[in-house]
Amino acid sequence: MANCISCGRELRTSLFGSRGNVCQDCRSNAIDMTTVGSTAIPAPKPRAVMRGYPPVTTVLVGINAAVFVMMLLSGVPLDTPNTEQLLKWGADFGPLSLGTQPWRILTSTYLHIGILHIGLNMWCLWSLGNLAERIFDRWTYVITYTCCGIAASLASLWWHPMVVGAGASGAIFGLAGALITALYLGRLPIPKQALRGTMRSLIAFAGYNLVFGAVGGGIDNSAHIGGLVMGLVMGAVLARHLTASPDIRNRWNRGLFVATAVVLFAIFNVLKHSAANPGPLPVATFTWPVPTHN
Repeated sequence: MANCISCGRELRTSLFGSRGNVCQDCRSNAIDMTTVGSTAIPAPKPRAVMRGYPPVTTVLVGINAAVFVMMLLSGVPLDTPNTEQLLKWGADFGPLSLGTQPWRILTSTYLHIGILHIGLNMWCLWSLGNLAERIFDRWTYVITYTCCGIAASLASLWWHPMVVGAGASGAIFGLAGALITALYLGRLPIPKQALRGTMRSLIAFAGYNLVFGAVGGGIDNSAHIGGLVMGLVMGAVLARHLTASPDIRNRWNRGLFVATAVVLFAIFNVLKHSAANPGPLPVATFTWPVPTHN
């Protein structure tokens, strides 16, 4: 018996003897479109629709919000935390991140500098995350997001290791990059008009925010670029088997994640060996994207 190229389930022969290569559920999900702003994107999987929210994105936003609330409860100001407070809560800083506290490379991606910073980042994450949960499975989404966040932190440490930094926008840029290449190369059963609209929105998001980061102050564009490049590469690799059977897709994805972890670890070691000596703490800078206006 033939199987659906999207979910792997067995295909049933119709009364007229024609089955196609995609099951009815997957075909319905691809055709049923939901419009966000002026951009049409594929409808979520039935499981997400029944729950009424994107579960992975909700958890990620919840973790970021919880960290921010705990910072406020500990006495950190709502809008302008200082460098000592940021370092206490896990901000990225070369002498520490490349020294005895490498965990900061990850924790800094869940740390934000003020209410405006987290508000803009979570808005972008919620919008992109809704789309990501319709394209990737949950673990692929989480691991891709995490790898892109780590890549963004490493890029920031390479560019300016003596600057204290924090923010989720590097991971968010990576998620946008993964969606761009996955949608472009994945040959998903999505109507061309909807695909073109979604691609325009994603590219505009990345391009606009990179330009804004280049001209704005206190914005770490190196983290944006690092996350985006990692996302573009991961999305391109993931695209090859997005419509394969679950077993093939999972094996391919595991190989990608192991290879990505090896590359990130190698980059970390290179940066660690070439790190400069610690200096005085500078004023904190941070990364945050600006949402595109449709």
